[in-house]
Amino acid sequence: MSSAAATATSAKPGAGGKPAQASFSFLKADKVKEFNKKTLIGLFRGLASMLRAQINTADALKYYAQGLHDKTMADTLNKVREEISSGVSVHEAFRRTGRFSDMVVGLIQAGSDAGQLNEAFKSLATRFTSELHFNKAIRKATLMPSVIISVLICAFIVSQVKIVPQVEDMLSGVGAKPDGMTAISFKVSHMTQAIWPVVVLTIIGVATVIWRSDKVRNLILGIAMSKWRLLRNLIMSLRQMTFLATIKLLHANGINLAKSIRVSANSVKGTPFYNELREAADKYEHSGVPLSTAFAKYTSVDSQVVHMLSIGEKSASLDNQLDMLSQMYEEDAENYMAAFTASIGFIVLLLAVALIAAVFIGTFLPIFLMGPKMMNSGI
Repeated sequence: MSSAAATATSAKPGAGGKPAQASFSFLKADKVKEFNKKTLIGLFRGLASMLRAQINTADALKYYAQGLHDKTMADTLNKVREEISSGVSVHEAFRRTGRFSDMVVGLIQAGSDAGQLNEAFKSLATRFTSELHFNKAIRKATLMPSVIISVLICAFIVSQVKIVPQVEDMLSGVGAKPDGMTAISFKVSHMTQAIWPVVVLTIIGVATVIWRSDKVRNLILGIAMSKWRLLRNLIMSLRQMTFLATIKLLHANGINLAKSIRVSANSVKGTPFYNELREAADKYEHSGVPLSTAFAKYTSVDSQVVHMLSIGEKSASLDNQLDMLSQMYEEDAENYMAAFTASIGFIVLLLAVALIAAVFIGTFLPIFLMGPKMMNSGI
């Protein structure tokens, strides 16, 4: 038998089977997803508390995995524990699972190298708690208004497509000729009947493109931010709070500044800050420019950030300045979020009133206006 034939035979099931099984496993492999923030908060809080109680990392992972309802998390933690028990470093064991971000792995590495792994887990839990709080606030500010407006738009379409034509037929049946506001109402109904499928499909298509495309989403968000100052202040505060807090966590736990900036860029991936931060880190590391200069030239951060980073470099208090800046932007984000929520609520109220008025006028006003004519025609 030739070597080629032998290779082909060995690849068949039953003849060793390993190549076929390996290929089949590769085809079946699902893309590994990172754990969500809510899950990670519970994990890191639990690990931090056990490590503070002098329980070693492997045992802490074992105890936390026992009894978990989330089988994926339990299996992942058991794999991490096995890797650590075999001599792999803690951060490398977490990295190999593929379920933890570079920022998480970086901070775990810093905490492990500094002998403060419990503080690293505590810091991660605190950071994710803050991010989850703002994510919930954003969803609350945008999701419910979107649902309300969508329902009212559907009610308007139904009234124009189903109810108003019945009113028009009823008036036509008694020989009443529409005029004035009644005629306008019927013309609006005719136009709505003609274009509503195209409009609805267009809205769905645009929403799908915005949801799937980061470029389109950032373009629209950039235009909205340029036109609405409150939105710009809110988005900029959230973004700067996120990466500044991440830089502070990493740098305070022993990660060098350039790497801290690069890792923190992952926390704002998909935004203009991502590439800006990575370029600033490269210039700071390889060109020898001060950190504040790198941020001023290569990023679009606020001037306040550049100023405080410059102070931190000159006074050797960079960690303190990063902490102050992250707290400052967190407070600003909370204030802007409250103002944004109130503004959205007011806009939704105006739109709701307008849509309800449109439904009422389109449906009932023709009946009220044509009532006398219908009675006269009956006479």
